[in-house]
Amino acid sequence: MFLKMLILCYFKDRMLENLKDKEILILGFGREGQDTFKFLRKLFPEKTIGIVDRLEFEKLDKKAQKLIKSDKNVKWHLGKNYLKALKNYDVIVKSPGIPFKILPKSALKKITSQTEIFFENCPEKIIGITGTKGKSTTASLVYKILKQGGLRAHLVGNIGKPVLSLLFKAKPDDVYIYELSSHQLYNLKKSPQIAVLLNIYPEHLDYYKNFKEYAAAKANITLYQNKNDYLIFNLGDEIVSKIAKKSKAKKIPIKGKYYSLDKEAAKAVGKIFKIPSKVISKAIRGFKYLPHRLELVGTFKGITFYNDALATIPEATIEAMEALGDKVETIMLGGFERNIDFTKLAKKVLESKIKNVILFPTTGERIWKNICRLSKNKKSSLPKHFFVNNMAEAVSLSYQHTKKGKICLLSTASPSFSIFKDYKEKGNLFKKQVFAQQK
Repeated sequence: MFLKMLILCYFKDRMLENLKDKEILILGFGREGQDTFKFLRKLFPEKTIGIVDRLEFEKLDKKAQKLIKSDKNVKWHLGKNYLKALKNYDVIVKSPGIPFKILPKSALKKITSQTEIFFENCPEKIIGITGTKGKSTTASLVYKILKQGGLRAHLVGNIGKPVLSLLFKAKPDDVYIYELSSHQLYNLKKSPQIAVLLNIYPEHLDYYKNFKEYAAAKANITLYQNKNDYLIFNLGDEIVSKIAKKSKAKKIPIKGKYYSLDKEAAKAVGKIFKIPSKVISKAIRGFKYLPHRLELVGTFKGITFYNDALATIPEATIEAMEALGDKVETIMLGGFERNIDFTKLAKKVLESKIKNVILFPTTGERIWKNICRLSKNKKSSLPKHFFVNNMAEAVSLSYQHTKKGKICLLSTASPSFSIFKDYKEKGNLFKKQVFAQQK
């Protein structure tokens, strides 16, 4: 124990030594950027720290404004020309939401991230979990299993707390379950001791140069593992399996779809930590699934409503349709345009028992064109279709056209940003309207 505490002190001293003479900039001042600022301020109480963000001061959230206003040693560069300030700094801590492709080449060698700093300086075990879909549920399941198994587990990253401030509180035998997005994995030069790779589908194609670059970012979760590390991977995903073949880690293959895959991954992690099977099973049985992920809203007027608002790609919607089966009669599709191919989804709709397709802008129009084109080729009958611009209208049509005993599924196969703030707003509005219109 004393040795591990000594290691923590060493890491703190090393960070101080490496950064004390450097001009440091935080690129992006959202949730993660604010946590980075608090971390750096603890290390350097008097140092001037730069902050850049594309938003003007008035548009930053209240916490961000308060942090900036209350600190006299902040140099801020806000608004549309924010990237011009990058050339004046030695170290740039980039937030994950900012794409590398918009940054000047001269800045790329100076870039680091919260994730990279944490991985380089955390002396305890990190369980990294990624996948285009399922990572939040899997991370939450792993956290519950390890907690019930008596471990000092912490849920961090995308779903949990930002991580850097935790370095100051790290204790011997802590275990960090880190949900990792492709943005956090991009450019990472160290992999976790235990990696979980669930699936890779085309996503975030507006952020990356192409799908190959996106898949390469995901592959970083195992790229730097060694023979003493573990890789839990989905054998049923062709791209994931190819990545696993190249890994030096001990490989644990799993199979499954939707929640069954998440459960298998969590079980595998539990077994690595030698948690008894009874404890693992009990934790999974008692697990409350996260909202907006094939969430049962309820049955009203004989119609069962499911909220799958987080299904922002066709593959996720197809899996939801398969999970619920032939009772799905009405489906809501469409959203923000990211130039994803909807051919497989259109084929699935035509092969299903779906009678009503409710379509949101912007991709709703393109999805319907795909369905019509394939229908001509297959000579199959078309379902009814409705173009809508708000959730109230969508739910009203669902109540009108879905038969009793059938399912209405919100699973849009597209991001939410066309007419909704995010998937949470979309899912919450769906639930609100389902409840409001049942009367």
